[in-house]
Amino acid sequence: MPDLLIKDVRFFEAVSPLTIPIKDATHSIPLIKFLITEIQLNSGITGQGYILSFHYSPHAIRGALKDAAEMVQSGFKVNETTKFNAVYTRESEYFGREGLLKWAIAGLNIAMWDAWAKVNQQPLWKLLGGDFQPIPVYGSGGWLSYSDEELLDEVKDYCQRGFRAVKIKVGSQVDGVDIQRLTKVRETVGKDIRIMMDANQGLDIRSAINLAHAVEKINIKWFEEPLDHKDYQGYSTIRKETSIALAMGEREYDTSALKALSELDAIDLWQPDIARLGGVQGWLESAQYANNLNIPVLPHFYKDYDVHLMCTIKNKLAVESFDWIDGLIDNPLKIENGKVLPHQQPGWGFNFLYDKMQLLKL
Repeated sequence: MPDLLIKDVRFFEAVSPLTIPIKDATHSIPLIKFLITEIQLNSGITGQGYILSFHYSPHAIRGALKDAAEMVQSGFKVNETTKFNAVYTRESEYFGREGLLKWAIAGLNIAMWDAWAKVNQQPLWKLLGGDFQPIPVYGSGGWLSYSDEELLDEVKDYCQRGFRAVKIKVGSQVDGVDIQRLTKVRETVGKDIRIMMDANQGLDIRSAINLAHAVEKINIKWFEEPLDHKDYQGYSTIRKETSIALAMGEREYDTSALKALSELDAIDLWQPDIARLGGVQGWLESAQYANNLNIPVLPHFYKDYDVHLMCTIKNKLAVESFDWIDGLIDNPLKIENGKVLPHQQPGWGFNFLYDKMQLLKL
């Protein structure tokens, strides 16, 4: 067995090209940026883990990453992810167990799992006891900043590439625009393509209910984050007054919201985010909790990790797909007929290309 001690931690930044700024109901996003954590073992084996950072609080997240890196290099082995999570959580409790510090540990946790799987010469899905199987995938986007032409070009491109489902942003400030956009998408993709809508917490209860009723005739599969993620009673009201399925979870740092919403019968689909949940263990624990509640899992954003993890659970539904890292890595996932197979190479099965990254000096 090679030396498992973590010898070094480096951080990089990578930017995905964005031709125009994008916007949802609550945020304008001028930049698609990733922070990559790379660990090296005494044996020379390396592992990578990335988190999506956009343009937010660059100094704060870098400071959190630096603190976590110093701690993990104080004698932890690469297979001690649970131990490290516990120590880090205890030490960081003063500043809170939710939020920024969870993101920092996630980057390290994901990189540690990558290296540990490489030590064992296994892909993550296999190391975790999963089965090699195709996972359904849907194309995500439909930003509110798109013109109608840009919106329809995007969904047509997804369909031409074999996707069988697309997700569109809603929450326009202009009356009638959401239903108009969704109707045009339905007319463009036909009746056999599933369409979902995502308000990114940008609506009030009455507006969400009205929109849910308005889209019944065009068969919207589910409604994601219609309200503020802490408005559990609001989700319950929407659930009672409409027939549309409700999806939530990407903003959560633990399973508290899942528990509260399930008790109110106010959630249909759980959307774990591996970064906010602190890495692999947090994601899997939340998925198991959802399974105990008979709630399907529909993870948020990180398809290159989520495909592996979905191969290990029973209550899988689909993974979300953006193309943002595909041009920055050496082995992008291949999507065919609306499904994707996990990588079979050791670890997560891909690495960020060094010529696409900038080394960060924290």
